[in-house]
Amino acid sequence: MNRFAETILVTFAGGMVFTWLHVPLSWMLGPLTAVLLWTALLRRSLAWPVGLRNMSLALLGYSMGLSFTMESARQISTQLPSMLVATITTVIFSLIVAFITARQTGIDVASSAIGSIPGGLSQMVVLSEEVEGADTAVVAFMQTIRLLTVIFTVPFLAVHGLANGSVSGVAGLGRQADSIQDTLLGSFTVALDAVWARPMFAVILLLGVIATTWIAIKLRFPTPYFLGPILAAALFTVGSYDPPPLPSLFVLLAQWSLGIYMGLGIKLSSLHNWKKLLPYSIIGSAAVVGFSLGLSYVFSMLLPISVMTAFLGTSPGGMTEMGVTATAVGANVSLVVAYQMFRILFILFIVPLLLKWGFRRFRHSTESHS
Repeated sequence: MNRFAETILVTFAGGMVFTWLHVPLSWMLGPLTAVLLWTALLRRSLAWPVGLRNMSLALLGYSMGLSFTMESARQISTQLPSMLVATITTVIFSLIVAFITARQTGIDVASSAIGSIPGGLSQMVVLSEEVEGADTAVVAFMQTIRLLTVIFTVPFLAVHGLANGSVSGVAGLGRQADSIQDTLLGSFTVALDAVWARPMFAVILLLGVIATTWIAIKLRFPTPYFLGPILAAALFTVGSYDPPPLPSLFVLLAQWSLGIYMGLGIKLSSLHNWKKLLPYSIIGSAAVVGFSLGLSYVFSMLLPISVMTAFLGTSPGGMTEMGVTATAVGANVSLVVAYQMFRILFILFIVPLLLKWGFRRFRHSTESHS
């Protein structure tokens, strides 16, 4: 069987199983898990083009950029100092955890740092390819464990801890497969109607996405295929041009593609100490979640923000997952999205430059003393 066709069949099965089990991000984590099991247990070789990975990043970037509304911009402007403090302290705490993990497990410091920083699973894996000395397999493994830890602990703490389990919309967190066909077809129809209603605007929007992506590549921005579409969608949204939403089918396909690509990047055979790395990854991720919970209590006493909203805003999860949780528990969704977006943009724009500079200085210092 052709390796590409085999990859599609195997990972489709993984996505369906995770969807049936109501696992969050089923079409990213399902294919990722299927790739790991298929390649590790059956010793089969799978393949996925980089071009499809880049297209998936662009689709998810555009979808994420639509969340940047005027309300999000206003929230960022009024609580910019607190967002900056939350982001910097979280990054510093994550780096402390990363150094401890690297020392205890023997992995490279660069890999441990990128694997521990909560900047998004797919984005940090792609970033690891741009940082000299980083092991993509280690980063993907640590980020996967971090994502799984956050996905299962943060909603649980929010619902059963901060909300005392009295949330009526909790069932919506796992309701991915109840009406998946109607959801996919309905969103696709709405998006198609929006495009046909304004065909010239759709062309301008597409050109805008291509232009910002090209600029991001030329300026050597981190993960340009992701950041370019984010910026384009955000500019159109803030300018009140109302760009059409991305159909759920496209989001699903993008998650599927990224899950495959990330799964292929995890080579368990090359991770000789993965059994030793696993507990430290879990403990480190749980520690960052605990740090966010403590930070949220401090923010709730100093700022006009609830503990629930602050916790979901500062938690090391993704904007989508935390936004869904905020909706279910009745938190301030726009503020949660603003905090999450600020952290993601800060980490994607600033942290890579600091990491590259810091690791370069560290290597030069080490070489000069050797």
